[in-house]
Amino acid sequence: MIRIKNEEQIRLMEASGKVVGAILHDLAEVVRPGVTTLEIDRFVEKRIHEEGMVPTFKGYGGFPANACVSVNEELVHGIPSEERVLEEGDIVSVDIGATHKGWVSDAARTYFVGSVDPEKARLVDICRQSFFEALAQCRAGNRLSDIGHAVQECVEGAGFSVVLDYVGHGVGSKMHESPQVKNYGEAGKGPKLMRGMALAIEPMINAGTADVHTLDDGWTVVTDDGKPAAHYENTVIITDSEPLVITLDERDVG
Repeated sequence: MIRIKNEEQIRLMEASGKVVGAILHDLAEVVRPGVTTLEIDRFVEKRIHEEGMVPTFKGYGGFPANACVSVNEELVHGIPSEERVLEEGDIVSVDIGATHKGWVSDAARTYFVGSVDPEKARLVDICRQSFFEALAQCRAGNRLSDIGHAVQECVEGAGFSVVLDYVGHGVGSKMHESPQVKNYGEAGKGPKLMRGMALAIEPMINAGTADVHTLDDGWTVVTDDGKPAAHYENTVIITDSEPLVITLDERDVG
């Protein structure tokens, strides 16, 4: 069942979303050559606690960190480590969540580590663009599958692949709620979008094959062909008019 959020619940989610968006914006200055993925995790943890909130990911399903930090061919769920040092030319995806008075916001960005090659840069840019193509479909009365169809059209039109094994999701008092929000599929299918739905829309795309697998650590998902992957996510509230993106920092708009 898809849970519809009331105004008070949305207000609490907006508070957590503002913190998540600000952290992700500020991480652009933290991510640089020589930084470890564990340092990124500690930055995220410190900032969330400073706001009196709880890192949603820590302990979720047994996950051992506050942020998922995934480098190059790692798609999602990378475990931060003091041994993983970022290098010039890497791309790194950081996925975080904050819980405020029991209500969750969830978002991710993929960052450049110094200067990256043009194809990596284009992959990251298309991933972000595909989110905003999907966002244009987030209007009451449209169908859930319109979101994924928009992502797929954008990504495959640019010559990249959409990961089929991982999808977005509803979000609210839990990080993962109904419905699944696929990044692919035929338009005009599934439930109608309604005011008060809260969706974590998160294109996950690869430069090469769409196929991925999980490493022996039980968490880190990597591309089968070793080519880079990108991830971009925001928590979106469906309204009676324009969708409300609660995890997008105002400094990143435009």
